[in-house]
Amino acid sequence: MKKTSSLSGHIGALITIFLWGTTFISTKVLLRSFQPVEILLIRFIIGAIALFLIYPKIFKFTSWKREGTFALAGLLGISLYYLCENLALTYTLAANIGVIVSVSPLFIAILSAVLDHKRLSGSFMAGFVLAIAGIALISFNGTGGSGHGSIVGDVLALLAAVIWALYSYIVTRMNTFYYNSFQMTRRTFMYGIIFILPIFWLTHGSINLPTLAEPLNLANILFLGLGASALCFLLWTFVVQKLGPVQASIYLYLVPVVNVIAAWLILKEPITPAMIVGIVLTIGGLVLSAR
Repeated sequence: MKKTSSLSGHIGALITIFLWGTTFISTKVLLRSFQPVEILLIRFIIGAIALFLIYPKIFKFTSWKREGTFALAGLLGISLYYLCENLALTYTLAANIGVIVSVSPLFIAILSAVLDHKRLSGSFMAGFVLAIAGIALISFNGTGGSGHGSIVGDVLALLAAVIWALYSYIVTRMNTFYYNSFQMTRRTFMYGIIFILPIFWLTHGSINLPTLAEPLNLANILFLGLGASALCFLLWTFVVQKLGPVQASIYLYLVPVVNVIAAWLILKEPITPAMIVGIVLTIGGLVLSAR
């Protein structure tokens, strides 16, 4: 029974990683017809509705302090992170962004060490240097090597990784509230949408529904809203329960690999020897730091 349960956890992890690894591809396709903030707004409205349908219990007002924490999580993890990521995709390769954003655990560890007054180990620092060297190689490959990337896009992706680290720290505080995880995630989505709306109204104000209804666009936006947002959240919760956080986290190192392969197959983005070395350095640095 335990073996079957573990197998279901591994299968769930592989499905989640595949979905997360191809998220950048769907966004890149949608950017041909929509602006970054449009995709962001539509995606999380769909995700919020899906989470409400799955768990329709109303989440009442908690307290100003706790609502402030939810609002900050929405600002960082929904509005700013995905805005930086979507903007980065307008400048550089989807493969670049998938690898660069994957280093967010390093910034999470650095932030935790600074705030908790802890020392970082030598192996962590060595892994950090390796990962940054890999990112630099990938970035150079895109700008100076293949000519399809942009340093602006790579910097935006790195900024997204830092923002995600800040968001993750806020989430650790949210978890001490001991509310239902569906309700907290839905509340975070709601605040994220609230912060996105002013930007949307100032820059667009409306969405081209006929263009959105086109089969390719509709399929990709539903994938982002239902698959990458709502379904992945449910699946990853299941995976962590079955495998534990440590074993589950190992699968996260496959996200940039899936992303690079998907970008090559679907978007026809080049995979050069320099990019392969950069990916190996980045993932190797992550693994070394995690030890």
